Amino acid sequence: MSDSSLPTAAYFCPLDGSRAGITAPGWCCPACKGPWDLDTGATRPVGLGSLSGRVNSLWRYEEALPLSGPAVSLGEGRTPLVPLTERVSAKLDFLMPTLSFKDRGAVMLAELARRLSPERVVADSSGNAGTAVAAYCARAGLPCTVYVPEGTSPKKTEQIRAHGARLVTVPGGREATASAARAAADTPGTFYASHVFNPFFLHGTKTYVYEIWEDLGGTLPDAIAVPVGNGTLLLGAALAISELLAHGLIDRRPALIAVQAEAVSPLAAAFRAGDDGLSAAPAPARPTLAEGIAIPRPPRARQILAAVRESGGTFLTVTEDQIRSAQRDLAARGFFVETTGVACWAAVGAETDRSVVVPLCGAGLKTGLAPGAP
Repeated sequence: MSDSSLPTAAYFCPLDGSRAGITAPGWCCPACKGPWDLDTGATRPVGLGSLSGRVNSLWRYEEALPLSGPAVSLGEGRTPLVPLTERVSAKLDFLMPTLSFKDRGAVMLAELARRLSPERVVADSSGNAGTAVAAYCARAGLPCTVYVPEGTSPKKTEQIRAHGARLVTVPGGREATASAARAAADTPGTFYASHVFNPFFLHGTKTYVYEIWEDLGGTLPDAIAVPVGNGTLLLGAALAISELLAHGLIDRRPALIAVQAEAVSPLAAAFRAGDDGLSAAPAPARPTLAEGIAIPRPPRARQILAAVRESGGTFLTVTEDQIRSAQRDLAARGFFVETTGVACWAAVGAETDRSVVVPLCGAGLKTGLAPGAP
């Protein structure tokens, strides 16, 4: 694929089968208004032995990616995998260029937008996705507007502005913010860099698992714990696992452990109830330190629940006190991680029966130390 070319992949709706080309103006399925998935056609296996000498970023897995020859890369990916206990290891995704794992997907969206040449890029976020999209749009020379909820960490909003993006603060919570961004996304000439609705983002986050697979010599741990709000890291992980299985590069599917804050845990409640999706009226969201996963109604809820069940995994929830304690504990081990990013350690840090990898997916400098920490 040349630098200016577009992928041959197509969008498709997993619910009703609708399809659209990559250059189609709509950012969601026109029939059901749900998120797109991506049909990439036949994929090629990533050979473990072929990786030596390749670029030291997530772009090294070119056979598995829907884009190649990037112009907007900031060197994202290839974050360290380090042991925390005998059974639990951490992947340090807070060492990404914008200090969160969202760079994995944001670089895909920005590269796609660069090739489509829109008049403007719009994104919505509780913070980290917005900072990542702002940074990569700056790299691509694209005008960008980021919508965030009121109460978003000042350090994150400062970072968005620093990258030259226009910041719009929306009264209310995460759903009001998404609605405002989607209204703007319907304006002609706009590319909606949605980390939820655009599946190119998931094809970026799947490199998280490809890196673990490479670092573990062509295998995966017994379980992979992932914080879940909109589920972009979990769905990317499930995508990578399915690809590795299909190509015979692994022989088993690790369990996906989905972690939510107890204060905002609609998916955990649905999982425990045996539901395929969310109820019409989920429990009201309460304030939580884990702002990055405080999503009352994730649009990909059905896919998230199905992916966890297919893996033989489960949902776990953590309290605010557990989040505070986990942040302090990780800091005492040398890792200063934001409050959302410690949720998985809070949930599975005492695991002794199986090998687990947790993501430390946002730097502590983004939110500071949790108030009231013991």
